Order: sequence, then C-alpha cells, then structure tokens
Amino acid sequence: MNFEYAKDSKEQRPYEHYLNAYREMDPKEISGRTGIPYDEEKGLFTVKLMGSTYQVSFPDYEIHHVEDWAKVYPLEEAMNAKILIVRFLTERSAAPASGKFVTYHDVPWGEVYFRQFQGRCLFRLAFGYGNKLPVFRKIMEHLGAKKCSEGDCSYELEFMDNLYVKFILWEGDDEFQPSAQILFSDNFAVSFAAEDLAVVGDISINMMKALEKKLS
Repeated sequence: MNFEYAKDSKEQRPYEHYLNAYREMDPKEISGRTGIPYDEEKGLFTVKLMGSTYQVSFPDYEIHHVEDWAKVYPLEEAMNAKILIVRFLTERSAAPASGKFVTYHDVPWGEVYFRQFQGRCLFRLAFGYGNKLPVFRKIMEHLGAKKCSEGDCSYELEFMDNLYVKFILWEGDDEFQPSAQILFSDNFAVSFAAEDLAVVGDISINMMKALEKKLS
C-alpha cells in the first residue's frame, strides 16, 4: 500500500512528543474538547477517518479498525495519519461547520506554506487523476463521497466527523495540463493548523492511490 512510514526522526520525534502528552491527559477532557466518543469501561476512543471507524486505546494509543467495505486503513499504517490524529486529540478542539468552504490560501499561514501544499497535494491530485476521471469517480463513490458541480469532476468527502474536504479536477487535453483544487470546510481552520491541512491532503491522496490498486 502507498502509505508513508516513519523512517527517521523527522516523523518519529514528533510522534513520540504527542504520544507522551496524550498518555498524561484526562480522556474525558479529550472527549469533551474534541467531540470524539470515549468508552471509559473499555478505555477506547471511537475515531472516524475517511469513512472508516477506528478504536483507539487510551493511554497506549493502539489503533484497530472496525472491518468495513474500505479495505484500506491509513490510521493503522501511515505515520502521518497517526501523528495527525494524536495531535488533534492532545491539542485541538471540534468546531461547527457553517457550510462554507475555503482554499488553502484562506487559512491562517496558508500563503506561507502554499508551495508545499501545491506540490504535495494539488499537483499530485491533478496529475494523478486529471486524465483519469473515471478512476477518480470510482474511488470517490467507493468512499461514499458526495458528488459536486465544480470543475469537470468534484466530490465532497467527510474526512473526520463534521470536517469536510472538496476535491475538484479539471481534465487535461492536448493544449492544457490537468489542474486541481482542494477546498476545506471552514471549521478546519479551528481544528487544524495550515501544516496539518497539507497532511490531510496527503493522507487523502495516499488513500486514493491505495484504493486505485484495490479497485483495479
């Protein structure tokens, strides 16, 4: 599967930092702040990510998926996903969505990190699926995403509970290269920093690539 693992301290050290903080926290406080359900008797959080449900233990942070139709489970296997979620549990808070979507430029510090986001997410999405719209549709339908009207092909996906990402593609041809846009529900800016949103895009596209292999 096309998932990223911690190969050096660049990912391992942040992971250990947040993991240590997580283990020292009150799980009830985490649940109240993030809105993620916690079963005190079992010592488990129930986390939803890209349509799949995971049981996350406290304080060990052991992760196990609930078997479903997806057959691809990044939160179990991808270090960037593990860091994103443990960081959310330790530092972030849930916020309601207004129904509006914003570009990466619109979030605080988005302009500073845009070049990274463009390379890691927009270009990968455009050149990965801009000339393979039927494959993109199949993946999005498999994930239960909602079809939208923007661009030549677009879908809205619930990344986590009440946090939505919209993927928009414009098909390439002999004259123009394919292009893409990724929009975020406006509550993402409350729950995550700009650097985190690049990881959200990265996890999502890695999931698409893994599903493409599964569905082919």
